[in-house]
Amino acid sequence: MKRGLFKKYFFGAGIIVIAGFFITVVLLFVTYNNHLSKQKSIEIRNACESVAGYLEQENASSDTAARSAHFIMFNSSRAINCDIFVTNSSGEITVCCCGQWHDNGVCEHIGNTIDLDTLKTLSSGGEVFGTAGFYPSPRYLAAVAVGSGTEVSGYVFSSASPESIKALMTESFKIYLLISVVPLLIMFAALYFMTYRINKPLKLMSEAAKAMAKGDFSKRIPVTGDDEIGELAASFNQMINSLSRLEETRKSFIANVSHEMRTPMTTIGGFIDGIIDGTIEPEKQSYYLNIVSNEIKRLSRMVQSMLSIARLESSEFSLKKDTFDLREQILNIVISQEQRIEEKNIIIEGLDTLPPVSLNADKDLIYQAVYNLVDNAIKFVDEGGRISFALWLDENGVGFSVTNSGAGIPRGDLPFVFDRFYKLDKSRAANKTSMGLGLYIVKTIIKNHGGTIRVESKQDEFTRFSFVLPSGK
Repeated sequence: MKRGLFKKYFFGAGIIVIAGFFITVVLLFVTYNNHLSKQKSIEIRNACESVAGYLEQENASSDTAARSAHFIMFNSSRAINCDIFVTNSSGEITVCCCGQWHDNGVCEHIGNTIDLDTLKTLSSGGEVFGTAGFYPSPRYLAAVAVGSGTEVSGYVFSSASPESIKALMTESFKIYLLISVVPLLIMFAALYFMTYRINKPLKLMSEAAKAMAKGDFSKRIPVTGDDEIGELAASFNQMINSLSRLEETRKSFIANVSHEMRTPMTTIGGFIDGIIDGTIEPEKQSYYLNIVSNEIKRLSRMVQSMLSIARLESSEFSLKKDTFDLREQILNIVISQEQRIEEKNIIIEGLDTLPPVSLNADKDLIYQAVYNLVDNAIKFVDEGGRISFALWLDENGVGFSVTNSGAGIPRGDLPFVFDRFYKLDKSRAANKTSMGLGLYIVKTIIKNHGGTIRVESKQDEFTRFSFVLPSGK
């Protein structure tokens, strides 16, 4: 069964939290156990030292001293939960801390012998956890010699069971678990919420990607913050918008190409068939052949535009730079459009003041870029309107602009005028033969030269296209 990203992150993080909690508990209780063990060893040794100190001050062999020592031993053993014995120099127990010894002077421990080597080791600060004869399991041990050097008259021996510490550790663990339940629940709730919050946009992106694969670009990802996830969601939405525009452009392009190519081809086919089968009279054939010629030229321009784009975007494309006068090139282009300019009664401004500017670039491509901008201005200038030209050279490079009066470009369309196949179908629909490739070609040419291009427009007033190129000097 496929595991979702949410489950992977949640359970993965949950395992990390539990492992961290477990390691913390282990370290805490190991430290706590060591502390309690050390404290217990100190306590039973202090008890031994108290009894040994008293016996050294008194006559250890007298019955009165034994009775008094027993009183100290009895109270100490009850206070710290341990056994305390007094032995002779051979390790034989003579006094016990129990109540039975107090009543009868004897008990079950009297007469038992503690290993002398163990007593000597303990009294010199040696091993403090182990067995001592009659104890079946290891215990905390301590011993202090009564006397010193060769005059040791006996030993005070004490032992304590580790069970009390184990019981304390068990109770402490239960308390720790109880007080940890609420923080752990809060932690897992927060972990669930955070994991869900991170995973939800990713899940929505996955769903949107699947929808896009089926051609549905309507889904958008909610941007809920300004963190990395929010930035990713915003970027994803921008990508969807771009793909949506590209898809609309593609559909529009296919429709335009189909329509634009079908119309001239239908016209060409119809007139050629009419000439062949004699439907068109011989004296009118020249007229219709001129129409056929124009339609063929129109088709050629469409194909040439698409070929130009393919060449400019090819990885093998390279500029063929040369030094030429950009002013002269602009003048030649405008002169070539003289008939169209006169037909629309266009007023040309700025040509006579253009300065000569030397430019090092691909001459043919720059010619095509300037031609497209001039052609665009002539197409969309209003009847009897104005077209203004400007050319300059400064520290930024060589600049050129062409401005035409007319309907202008709507503000919402300005960001897209350089997109491939983009056509304005409202205010700029006068030219029905355009495929929306000219400005894209201009932008690609300027970009390949390392330059920049921009458009400015105010509706019902003007439209200005300008570019800046490195001078190449």
